[in-house]
Amino acid sequence: MDDLFTAATRAQAPLADRMRPRSLDEFVGQAHIVGPGRLLRRAIEADRLTSSIFWGPPGCGKTTLASIIAETTRAAFVKLNAVTSGVGDVREVLKDAKERLKLYGQSTWLLLDECHRWSKAQSDSILPAIERGVIRFIGSTTENPMIAMTPAIVSRCRLFRFERLAPEDVRSALNAALADGARGYGGQDVRVDEAALEYIVSVANGDARSALNALELAVLTTPMEADGSIHVTLEVAEESIQSRVMQMDESLFYDMLSAFCKSLRGSDSDAALAWFARMSRGGVDPRVIVRRIIAHASEDVGLANPMAMLQAVAAMNALEHLGMPEAKLPIAQAIIAVCESPKSNAVSAAVEAAMADAERGGYEPVPNHLRDTHYKGAARLGHGEGYRYPHDFPGHFVEQAYAPVEARGMPYYTPSEQGFEAEIREMRRRRGIEDAPDV
Repeated sequence: MDDLFTAATRAQAPLADRMRPRSLDEFVGQAHIVGPGRLLRRAIEADRLTSSIFWGPPGCGKTTLASIIAETTRAAFVKLNAVTSGVGDVREVLKDAKERLKLYGQSTWLLLDECHRWSKAQSDSILPAIERGVIRFIGSTTENPMIAMTPAIVSRCRLFRFERLAPEDVRSALNAALADGARGYGGQDVRVDEAALEYIVSVANGDARSALNALELAVLTTPMEADGSIHVTLEVAEESIQSRVMQMDESLFYDMLSAFCKSLRGSDSDAALAWFARMSRGGVDPRVIVRRIIAHASEDVGLANPMAMLQAVAAMNALEHLGMPEAKLPIAQAIIAVCESPKSNAVSAAVEAAMADAERGGYEPVPNHLRDTHYKGAARLGHGEGYRYPHDFPGHFVEQAYAPVEARGMPYYTPSEQGFEAEIREMRRRRGIEDAPDV
């Protein structure tokens, strides 16, 4: 039974904390890992869960599920936060865990919130205890553990990825708070308009904690009506929850940048603009975005539309001279130019093949007719002998060997049939260069 102090503290806790699910049956969302018959649910119910890392966006149930494990397990349960705890705190936990195991045969769970914030030294301090079974570890993080955490601890844990809650899950959490008389507002006459509820669900964007906090603020700040009821309207809801700032961690940044690049390559202007807008909203440096546009203007467009590169570089210049938000228009123009251009990776393939050959080495001397002749005495060495000046010939072209000896017969650049490269193919044919295979 709770003492008076504990009961008073719980009563003053935020609604999101009071409404935290106490069992797997109350838990909402994440059916792919804790639904009936799923591995994680079976492991929790059998008290056989091994060290794990719960990874997912804020407000999706990571800490809540860890609390449920604490309620259902026969082991001791200790909670630390990586932001405020250090190696000394861990040593104290490990000392108690060893005594508990030795005297009572009871194992210990260690829940570490924000576990990605731990340094390598802090992570290494618990590795022996995990391996010997002194503690069972649960790390909770919003960051991709494969990127943000040390490989040693990740390799010793099972990863469970939590997804953002679906709108119906967030609505279920709100309805539960409105109906619960002990922990929520079921004992009060609280009426929430459907439009207000829908707005909170929509703006919460899969974050149940954010939605419950908004509901609590709306109820606490709405004046009671003459009949003692509290009426939450759409206007009240709009004031209670603001548009959420995007949680742009390192993993999400690279995922969005990858999606943006693939949209450029895939000729989908709308998709590329959408990712550009989301990255801008998340605070990504626009120079990073423009550098990728320039790269893809060569990698995926190349000479199929030489104007795409000019548009991309112009966007960079505009960003340098105008800054944001004005530069969003020339950047968008460059995005559309790259997307809508005919595509060819011939330039990219050509330079990669040339670089690969250069890596192999085995270089022959530069042929005499191509050697430098600008200095006195070069002619006596035979430099330039036999060189034919293209402008002295019809069409300003003459066939002769230009390539390094070891690279002759290797067609690095093969123009495609796309855009301007089709004209390049025809020009090469007129010059008698027929060794480019048809596309």
